[in-house]
Amino acid sequence: MSEIQTLQPNLLWKWFDQICAIPHPSYHEEEIAHFIMDWAKQKQFFVDRDEAGNILIRKPATKGMEDRKMIALQAHLDMVPQANEGTIHDFKKDPIQPYIDGDWVKAKGTTLGADNGIGLASCLAVLDADDVAHPELEVLLTMTEEAGMEGAIGLRPNWLKSDIMINTDTEENGEIYIGCAGGEDASLTLPIQYEANSFDKALQINLKGLQGGHSGCDIHTTRANAIKLFARALSVLHQEVPFQIAEIRGGSVRNAIPREAATTVVFSAKDQQKLTACLSEFEGELKTELTYAEPNLHFIVSEVSAPSEVFNQASTATVINLLNVLPNGIIRNSDVVKGVVETSLSIGILTTQDKTVKAKILLRSLIENGKADVRSKLASLAQLTGATVAFSGSYPGWEPDPHSQITPLTKEVYDEVLGYESTMQVIHAGLECGLIKKIYPAMDLVSIGPTILNAHSPDEKVHIPAVAIYWDLLTGILAKAPKK
Repeated sequence: MSEIQTLQPNLLWKWFDQICAIPHPSYHEEEIAHFIMDWAKQKQFFVDRDEAGNILIRKPATKGMEDRKMIALQAHLDMVPQANEGTIHDFKKDPIQPYIDGDWVKAKGTTLGADNGIGLASCLAVLDADDVAHPELEVLLTMTEEAGMEGAIGLRPNWLKSDIMINTDTEENGEIYIGCAGGEDASLTLPIQYEANSFDKALQINLKGLQGGHSGCDIHTTRANAIKLFARALSVLHQEVPFQIAEIRGGSVRNAIPREAATTVVFSAKDQQKLTACLSEFEGELKTELTYAEPNLHFIVSEVSAPSEVFNQASTATVINLLNVLPNGIIRNSDVVKGVVETSLSIGILTTQDKTVKAKILLRSLIENGKADVRSKLASLAQLTGATVAFSGSYPGWEPDPHSQITPLTKEVYDEVLGYESTMQVIHAGLECGLIKKIYPAMDLVSIGPTILNAHSPDEKVHIPAVAIYWDLLTGILAKAPKK
């Protein structure tokens, strides 16, 4: 039990504290899934699980609400596992440690998992509560959303009975989401030619201290991608000092803006002072350029044992040039929804393995043609550099429904709760709504949630007053559910 159990609404925060206590990173959700299912069975609710591992729970309507349309609440079970440098945390075994910092709840050294743990807690709190008026309810909890929306992709058809669904994965107070971007994964693989190392010095260079963030919601900001910034640094160094790469890496999850990158390079001892001076000069230029966006960026240089094999000169140059010109960030802003990114991509993970350098990239677009444009660009770049690119896990966007019944109801309740007008938005991130709508085309969908900042990074935090507002909104919608 942590201090967050003292917060209001009490039942929601108690559930969130319980969620934090059970490890649940992507692909490791079984413990929390079984905990929830066992609890639901003890409450004598209908509980089922489909082939993808998704959980469906049903609860009868409260007295006087039997004539209202059934509503489904939806959240995902997994969280993004990210830890600060120096924080020892096994996300598969260790609980998240939440704490209160003013008006915010944060985690000690790691992602908090408020994305989508607060939404998950709200769904379970509604099931648990005996003082919340609601129609017949379904709660759908999906698997592995953060690593490719695998649960939503494999969602069983003809399983849910609800006419309306409330997705709980939005992260901005006062905003109602009625559409989202679709996405697709790209894996760019460059074969590397190795040769015996002929240099006498080796250094490991690390870029650290970047903010990172959500590769969709934060892509429009000036936050730097560590892999791209590192490629710039290597390009500058390569023009001044002959060196060869032994290995290169960056990032850790596909849907977060990378905060760190590193490489091991070999070179002649006589060039060490020139190399480090050049890197120091470039670091100073970056700090000036990114004073506000990345105030804590820094390079760390340390001597290491010289490896026996390294990338040959041609492969070293190709890696640097490929990463330096690889598209990243906003490709196009929307003409239809002002102030919203239409198409983007983010290089999330870079690894050296099996004599290749591999980049995992996440494409996002509000329109299918936007994804096709980025696929074409990556395919052309691969052909020019001798790399290969494979695409997988495509999921559709969610288009606003002009005939929605739940959207105007949500706005009506939200405006009452806020005391001012809420806004309707389309988000440049992947919500499961598009996939669910594909399987359940008649479903009327809306997405809401409290303010969560810096999701997918150890700086993640959730705004306590916004959680109370979100709870009033959610319960208010349920109390006013449309009649059948």
